[in-house]
Amino acid sequence: MLFFAIVYAVEGIGQAKSGIVGQPLSYFLKQANGWSPVEISASLAVLDVPWVIKPLYGLISDFLPLAGYRRRSYLLLGSIAASAAFAWVGMLTAPGAIIPALVVTAIAMAVASTVCGGLLVENGQRLNASDKFVNQQWLWFNVAAVMAALLGGWLIEVLSAQNALRAAAWMAAAAPVAVVASLGLVHESRAAIDRAGFTRGLGALLAAFRSRDLWLIGAFLFFYYFSPGFGTPLYFELTDTLKFSQGFIGILSAISSVGWIAGALLYRFLLWRLPTRSLLNLSLILGTVGTLAYLVMVGPISAVAIYFFFGMASMVANVATLSLAAVVCPKGAEGFTFAALMSVINLASPLSDTIGAVLYEHVFNSHLAPLLVVSAACTAFVLVLVPFVEGAKTPRS
Repeated sequence: MLFFAIVYAVEGIGQAKSGIVGQPLSYFLKQANGWSPVEISASLAVLDVPWVIKPLYGLISDFLPLAGYRRRSYLLLGSIAASAAFAWVGMLTAPGAIIPALVVTAIAMAVASTVCGGLLVENGQRLNASDKFVNQQWLWFNVAAVMAALLGGWLIEVLSAQNALRAAAWMAAAAPVAVVASLGLVHESRAAIDRAGFTRGLGALLAAFRSRDLWLIGAFLFFYYFSPGFGTPLYFELTDTLKFSQGFIGILSAISSVGWIAGALLYRFLLWRLPTRSLLNLSLILGTVGTLAYLVMVGPISAVAIYFFFGMASMVANVATLSLAAVVCPKGAEGFTFAALMSVINLASPLSDTIGAVLYEHVFNSHLAPLLVVSAACTAFVLVLVPFVEGAKTPRS
């Protein structure tokens, strides 16, 4: 539990699009370079590609132990690479150079996340604690995200757009040192590349491809997370229409993360008793209501309440879907299978964001309200798909 807390706190700081560099990056592209919502969303979508191909990293770590370990060695390499790449970003000035450097950080963070996911599935199945591990991960991810959001907004207030991004990048570069220091918490048996182990892994991999439940859950996860996104249009709405300061926008991001923390605590003390199907239905209802709530955001007070509620709803959705994914992964190919299911989410999310930005700018004439209605309707539609997900019929212990 301590290991997962440390690794995901570092990921909360080091995510290129949502960590400490997230808001300074959007501000730099918008203010210093004059990019539109579509230009920002489309350009930053490349940062999601390393997360979409996570199954590749899982496959490598499952089948090719490095220096005698399937997880620890790759986690060490990913952490060092992330630190070096963020330091690189801190020395650049042009968007054409910054975005490729951020792609390197995304690859490194995605490798570390994939390896950590393999450890979660292996130990979660062994200890019947997958949901508790998922909750722990995202609780501390968002504790770190609160601090990152506040700090990112503050940097914009006191520094130029360029220097705020540089400072955030250097801070992000320091975070992976904690992961390196935590490797002693990982109790992993040594592994070697041998014919018997390869055969077992290949059998588990084939079993994953033949599993009807996995294909159904993969399709369900795609539709669950694929609704026209409104993250970038919302940022423009907060800046240009509601005239919120960059510092307050950072505070709102922190409040959203506080909502995620509240959702994690709500799950830990109450919602864990719910059957998986009930938890999925609840998360979809909360997500629909949370999206529609942005329609009545007219000032700072309503913004604080809505961001908190939407963050809490998002946390419930995360625990529901990721726990569902973790319990159906076959033994021997945990890293690949869990990463494959996560890649479905990572593919749906950038498509959602880009489509939402296109609708906002070219169909809804830069009006946020119709985009919110469409997004909420797509989320509500997924309720009809819940009964078809086999894993959702299994009661939780």
